[in-house]
Amino acid sequence: MQPVNHNSPVAVIDIGSNSIKVLVAVRDAAGTMSALASRTIDARISAGISKTEPLLGEEGMARGLAAIQELLATAEPFSPARTILVATSAVRDARNGGDFRTRVKAATGYDIRILAGDEEANLIGRGLTSDPALVDFKDFYVFDLGGGSLECLLFRERRITQAVSLQLGCVRLTERFIKNPAAPLQAAESTALALHVRDELKRSKFRFPVTAPAAVFAGGSMSTVRAIKAARHGMSFEDTPAIIGTDTLHHMLDDMAHLTLEERKAVPGLPAARADVFPAALITMLTVADYGHIDRFHHSLHNLRWGLAAEALETL
Repeated sequence: MQPVNHNSPVAVIDIGSNSIKVLVAVRDAAGTMSALASRTIDARISAGISKTEPLLGEEGMARGLAAIQELLATAEPFSPARTILVATSAVRDARNGGDFRTRVKAATGYDIRILAGDEEANLIGRGLTSDPALVDFKDFYVFDLGGGSLECLLFRERRITQAVSLQLGCVRLTERFIKNPAAPLQAAESTALALHVRDELKRSKFRFPVTAPAAVFAGGSMSTVRAIKAARHGMSFEDTPAIIGTDTLHHMLDDMAHLTLEERKAVPGLPAARADVFPAALITMLTVADYGHIDRFHHSLHNLRWGLAAEALETL
């Protein structure tokens, strides 16, 4: 057997509730990680996630498997030394999550590692500390909103001191509170959703310090906010400021609330596959900000996949 080249890349496929993503990453001689490839497919495997006993549907599992196979093909030309498949809330909570894992194993030869909520939160934190844009951050929050869950972390001196995973994902909340996602948002639904998020934050073990430190937000929903801003200002995503004020989120929610689903799908920068759950995502982000007395978020792309890549690269 040939020895592993410690400059070899690793590939991570993150099977989320709303999207499935791949990252191919490598570490240079100085220890800095960089991405060789990154791609996201909106597969929505999590329909029905809000039910008492969530069940992955046949169509969702088929979409998920097809997306995984496509992303494995994306990673293959880089000859990764290790390829890791992980799943979060949708597969973790589904009664038939094991069936999906068996199907993926039979089709691809890869096992899926199921991340517990606290494990997911801690790996997200590890990924965030690899972001060079956050190198000067010492004390800060991290929030990551997915389709099934919301991860909340607090760092002190760049070490995690709190980490919780809450069932507040935007797909889950849309199914529970938005009666007709194809219609404009109803004020009563928005209020009920926000109150639920606030109540869950209050009931959780996560505590917000009296003096709020900087706050980082990761995940597809905040990426969508930034993409919409980029489109509105005729800028590239990369050139759009990574700092998102809560005033921006309020204005965006006001704009989206009056639109039908078909009208939201036509909004530049808003992926059609996210248009139905985006209002719930905005309400959730704004409720977190209000509850934690936060007036702006720093957006980062270095979340779960980067934490998993860092973990994998250490073991080569």
